[in-house]
Amino acid sequence: MKKLHNALLLKQITILKQIGYRYTDIKLSDLESEPIQLPNDIDSLKEIVNRCHLCQLSKTRQNIVFGEGDTQAKLMFIGEAPGEMEDRMGRVFIGRAGELLTKMIENVLELKREDVYIANILKCRPPNNRVPTPTEAISCRPYILKQISLIQPKIIVTLGATAYNYLNNDKTPISKIRGHIIKHPEYIILPTFHPSYLLRNPSAKRVVFEDLLKVKELLD
Repeated sequence: MKKLHNALLLKQITILKQIGYRYTDIKLSDLESEPIQLPNDIDSLKEIVNRCHLCQLSKTRQNIVFGEGDTQAKLMFIGEAPGEMEDRMGRVFIGRAGELLTKMIENVLELKREDVYIANILKCRPPNNRVPTPTEAISCRPYILKQISLIQPKIIVTLGATAYNYLNNDKTPISKIRGHIIKHPEYIILPTFHPSYLLRNPSAKRVVFEDLLKVKELLD
């Protein structure tokens, strides 16, 4: 049955390509489909991501923003998508939000930035920093799942609604789920607000501080 299903999907894609389509929408239900086969080392995975053209963002990006840090880190931060500076430089979280994230890591967790691993759900910047579409997020999702599989973190801190919703396949608003400890067989997810949100809403820094204290306790 699965082979028949895949054959029908391939036939549909071929027909769409013949009549001029280059991209097609992906339904949220596709989150449950089997992951695509990706290499089992981080450098080979990065090479594949660098050549990715699975969605329309490949036409507007300057650089792929793969992620960086300790590839054996026990703590991983996952955000939404690259911003303007990240797109230009090809590095993750290096703008104002990145500076704040670095301070959070150093001052609250008492770790160095290079001791953790930082990535985004999307590897390409959406135009004007808009919220990623479901097609974009789901197209990129296998890459972040493979990064998690290779790095094998003990704790994942998701930054903002997009990161949590697509990683955990859960539409719960970030305001209701932040600070909760969500246990998976291989790791723990702790959602919190994105640093960009904190720049716009400084009063929320207190609750994020409390969230990071939970992370610190879990690491200990």
